[in-house]
Amino acid sequence: MPLRTLAVDFNSFFASCEQQENPHLRGKPVAVLPVMTDSSCVIAASYPAKARGVKTGTGVREAKLLCPELHLVESRPGVYIDYHHRLIEVIESCIHITAVKSIDEMECDLTKTFAPRAKALSVAHQIKHRIKKKIGSSMTSSIGIAPNWMLAKLATDMQKPDGLVVVEQEELPQRLLGLKIDDFNGIGSRMKARLEEKGFDTVERLYGATRSQLRGIWGGVEGERMYARLRGEQVPLQMQKHQTVGHSRVLPPKLRTIAQADAVLHRLMQKAAMRLRNIAHYAGALSAYISYQDGQSWSEEIRFAETQDSLRLTLALNQLLLRRPRIRQKPAQVGITLIRLLPMTSFTPDLFEQPTQEARERLNHAMDTLNHTFGNGSVFLGGAFGVTDNAPMRISFTCIPKPELEEIDPMRKRRLRPEQN
Repeated sequence: MPLRTLAVDFNSFFASCEQQENPHLRGKPVAVLPVMTDSSCVIAASYPAKARGVKTGTGVREAKLLCPELHLVESRPGVYIDYHHRLIEVIESCIHITAVKSIDEMECDLTKTFAPRAKALSVAHQIKHRIKKKIGSSMTSSIGIAPNWMLAKLATDMQKPDGLVVVEQEELPQRLLGLKIDDFNGIGSRMKARLEEKGFDTVERLYGATRSQLRGIWGGVEGERMYARLRGEQVPLQMQKHQTVGHSRVLPPKLRTIAQADAVLHRLMQKAAMRLRNIAHYAGALSAYISYQDGQSWSEEIRFAETQDSLRLTLALNQLLLRRPRIRQKPAQVGITLIRLLPMTSFTPDLFEQPTQEARERLNHAMDTLNHTFGNGSVFLGGAFGVTDNAPMRISFTCIPKPELEEIDPMRKRRLRPEQN
């Protein structure tokens, strides 16, 4: 079976961007934080930091104890997105990218030109060389080459940092036996538990399962697809539909009051509504949560007729906040999620509210246009007064934000330069 897929996975991406930007940080333990406060947690760590036990999710206080010489850096999503796009350009100059899986993972197709092992290895070395030359030596990657994406992605995890691993079809399943079953794309914690319950608790046993057994465990055709992927067949993963749109924020000390937390929630909701309109969806429910300094938390959901109107969503959020219990502790983190999403093509407007809805659509369009032109936060609803700069851009694992929907000042761009040798 031929080698079809090349996967590129950038190592400790956020931390590597910071090290590329600041030579003083290179080779040192670095932790990237969403906000500079000891109550926050690490969202990315360099390899020297990982070697000391600091990893994604480690609390800042614990990270400092594990590694007293740790360099703390506040996250700069705009910088990481700039690097992401520049890296795409470099890879495209070597081989076509068939899918951008996340901000630090890309999939390339080998079948037409680079399928022979020697050519696949040659283009992988070329990618690494050009990235080092055009972006800089801190931006290392692990490259996996295999018959399909799932196996190529697994190969990137076999040698880090700066790895290059080829997994041939005839090497299966021996090359995979040292892995855990939840290392495979498509096996989360729930599926792992179901597999273990049926006795498939190792890769060897998983590989020995029949097609019908996996179909039964998955409860459908996806089990058969996993059976095929394990054997190197090119079976695409199902496209993920938009399921939620949301934002969260760790509050800096100056915003740890109920009034300021509510204002940040309104700011996050307005950003989410803008994104909702950008992806042409409506929401049928809104969920909000607040966590407090003593570990207490509150979360609740409110449902309504599908909408993408910021004013209606504001009213829904206000109703939700009225249900909140009295908690005397200071709020530490807040979040908003729009759920029960419906594509615009499936939305049926209310006949009796059509004139009002059309007027609201014009208002929302005008607000979005002004925010696109002059920077997000140029126009906002009053609930977010005083905190328009306190809902910064964040990058999730698979969602790369659009700076024009996020940046307070769209003119505040940085031109990244190749490393000076």
